Amino acid sequence: MNEISTIPGNAPQNADAAELPQNVEAEQQLLGAILASNDVLDRVDDLVKPEHFYDPVHADIFALAAKRITDGLQTDATTLKNFMADHDGLKALGGAEYLLRLQLSAIATSAARDYAQLIHDLAIRRALIDLGKTIADNASAMREHSAPDDQIVEAEAQLFQLAATGSAARGFQSFLRALTDAVDIANAAYNRGGGLAGISTGLVDLDKNLGGLHDSDLLILAGRPSMGKTSLATNIAFNVAKAYKRGAKPDGSEGVIAGGAVGFFSLEMSAAQLAQRVLSEAAEVPSELIRKGDLNEQEFQRYLRAAQELESCPLFIDDTPALPISQVAARARRLKRSKTGLDLLIVDYLQLLRGSGRNENRVNEISEITQGLKAIAKELNIPVIALSQLSRQVEQREDKRPQLSDLRESGSIEQDADVVMFVYRGEYYREREKPGEENLEAMAKWQQDMENLHGKAEVIIGKQRHGPVGTVELSFDGRFTRFGNLVKPWQQDSQGF
Repeated sequence: MNEISTIPGNAPQNADAAELPQNVEAEQQLLGAILASNDVLDRVDDLVKPEHFYDPVHADIFALAAKRITDGLQTDATTLKNFMADHDGLKALGGAEYLLRLQLSAIATSAARDYAQLIHDLAIRRALIDLGKTIADNASAMREHSAPDDQIVEAEAQLFQLAATGSAARGFQSFLRALTDAVDIANAAYNRGGGLAGISTGLVDLDKNLGGLHDSDLLILAGRPSMGKTSLATNIAFNVAKAYKRGAKPDGSEGVIAGGAVGFFSLEMSAAQLAQRVLSEAAEVPSELIRKGDLNEQEFQRYLRAAQELESCPLFIDDTPALPISQVAARARRLKRSKTGLDLLIVDYLQLLRGSGRNENRVNEISEITQGLKAIAKELNIPVIALSQLSRQVEQREDKRPQLSDLRESGSIEQDADVVMFVYRGEYYREREKPGEENLEAMAKWQQDMENLHGKAEVIIGKQRHGPVGTVELSFDGRFTRFGNLVKPWQQDSQGF
């Protein structure tokens, strides 16, 4: 086997080139394996790209070889030499003879994947070094338009982008592998006891329709003011955080086995106001009495006990107003990296977020925001619930139940969301239609309607990418701003109500 010497002077030209992590011999062996057997490319192209090669000549050889093989053309030292005859870098190494030495000195193709992994890892290390220098240079340069907070956000985004590179593409998989994944999902649902593969919202009928909250999904929860969308989001956040439990997963690894850690971006209400809502529900003390301080001794003690019980609840609130979507992503990443982690993210509400500032058109800005929220869900592999306002056209219809066209800037929101849900309380609208006392028949009808609607709410699932649409009925207790499971008439009989 002919020896191939390392190539001096052919690395990227900078003062620190000699110190950069690299392995030119591994690059030579991988290229030789590809030239000797074109099938090798299929096993490594998810790991290695031209930019991962330390030697720029090797990068050019790989790029040309990959293009020809992808086009279905036989590729070896003989076929490549004509296309690289004028390449100055290759000439310096011996031209066509160097290509032939690469091919003849290739090791067993079975080791190609290992060399590809090494080349990829070394490229990531070089990128980290380069990023570190860039961060240091930017921090040293006092530029008016570059605030330190913006530099941190940009650096975090680049680090996460680096972390995401080189993940093996799945491509085709055997039916056996697909069957195994399907059984694992069913097993997870079985072990949860509630038939769910996702995180339980704590609301049985909603869980049945959604199958729980699924990782990487963007769920839009929309409604007109006073419908209770913030209350429902708060209830879900509380239910998920309260059920948080770690333990051994079915595969033997340690992790979250119930509930989850929740991050809540409250752009409209303060953290204290949001916590007050959670405590009102947990202690069953009316929120208006808490605000007024009009509590008796029993209610106050119940309030304090609830506060003590919730101290360890993994619910984290960020009430910074008018956050740009880039900051939401950065802060979510930090929480995900923390010891507790992040299993569910809630944003109240998306119209109060800001885009990058490059879009003067509000529709385009909302599109950027919803795309950013979906990207967070996929990147962190968590469900994201974003609340949204509805347009006033709902109020102009006789039937006030919302529909997809009522979403503000509905095109982008509807398109990017995996699930769109609407909160609707008929009691709120019917209450405002009270007839005059003199109209006895109308008054009797109104009272009957109010009795039927009292304490009830609907969650209308207008879009669900992986399931059915429909309406879920919930109970609603305005005193504690609490949504709950609605007891059906046939359940009342069986439970002795």
